[in-house]
Amino acid sequence: MQPAISELITKPAVPADLEIKDAQLIFNHVWKELEADYGRERLRFPKEMILLGGAPGAGKGTNTDFIRELRGITAEPIVVSALLDSPEAQKLKSLGGMVGDREVVGILIRKLLEPEQQNGAILDGFPRTKVQVECLKMLFDEMMRLRRDFSDTPEAAHFKQPIFHIMVLFVDETESIARQMKRGQEVMAHNAEVRSSGLGEMWEERATDFDARLARNRYKVFKEKTYDALVSLKSIFHYHFINAQAPLGLVQENIVKELEYQSSLELDPRTFDLLRKLPLASEIVRHARQDLVRRLDGYKVDKPEIMEAVVEFIEVKMMPIIVRHAISGRADVNSENKLFHEPVAIAILIDIFSERGFHATVDLHRIEIPERFDLTTGEVHCRKKKVFRFSIRFKGSEIRRG
Repeated sequence: MQPAISELITKPAVPADLEIKDAQLIFNHVWKELEADYGRERLRFPKEMILLGGAPGAGKGTNTDFIRELRGITAEPIVVSALLDSPEAQKLKSLGGMVGDREVVGILIRKLLEPEQQNGAILDGFPRTKVQVECLKMLFDEMMRLRRDFSDTPEAAHFKQPIFHIMVLFVDETESIARQMKRGQEVMAHNAEVRSSGLGEMWEERATDFDARLARNRYKVFKEKTYDALVSLKSIFHYHFINAQAPLGLVQENIVKELEYQSSLELDPRTFDLLRKLPLASEIVRHARQDLVRRLDGYKVDKPEIMEAVVEFIEVKMMPIIVRHAISGRADVNSENKLFHEPVAIAILIDIFSERGFHATVDLHRIEIPERFDLTTGEVHCRKKKVFRFSIRFKGSEIRRG
């Protein structure tokens, strides 16, 4: 079920001059403190950041670990609401201060500098305001400036081209409220069982999971703040909109497609220009089966005698050996059969094994065998023998042990 069109319409995300000015003041203050505390050469940020936003009930918690595994991100997600309970934020509150945009941006950026975040970071709940949106843009600009400044230094490896992904898991209001209410029922049942048995841990009971009015208001806050903030970055960073109303398997399949390797974003432009002439593995694999079928049918029409001879060779000479190696999943077969002096015969053999679910490779070894010795010149005359070494790989048998 696709989200209603009315759900996707947002107001133009053009920050007011005052908000831009506020963001500049906040970011410049934070950045100046960072340079003083760390030193410019130590401002090493994650190469990849995924800014994750999800409607209430969209499955953000369910999919966060999936995204982390997919992108090889080992650090726990940075949850902005949790940062507001950090020691830094608590200290500020104890002094009577408020945790506003300046504090959120300052705490967040310092969190991004932690060593465990360096191979990638997921930001949950940032940005949420237009000021934070502008600060994020300025952070990206500063990361690019650092990359340029250190490009010809020994520190260059620490300042890779930054990649920002904006990902939104979306469900419409009706679905969001239904899921929040369902979660409330599950939490109540779980906690009742824990209280009666004394086993397990209590789950958090959120007021929005038990009151449809509060659930609706929570969704409204998401649409007016988080969603609008993320969509406003659509034209700047790589943007992924995921319809989270689909079944979980399909949602995760779409996440995989959205986060496929983006060479043009990750590599230095000069490197990308050099590599772009080579096809991506996904492009080759996409039509591999159809291409294989087309080749095999072509062999049957254009080279029927050779194909039949190859099939007979596989059946008579190779399969008995392969069957004996069914446990290991590996069989090596040598042959001097002149059939394979025809290159097309080797291609046919490889394609036949591929169609049958095997992986076959062939090496040609030329061996010189002495035949005659010239007593006058002392020269040894040899004949050349071609030996084809076929290596067949497949999934071996799983033997029960013990």
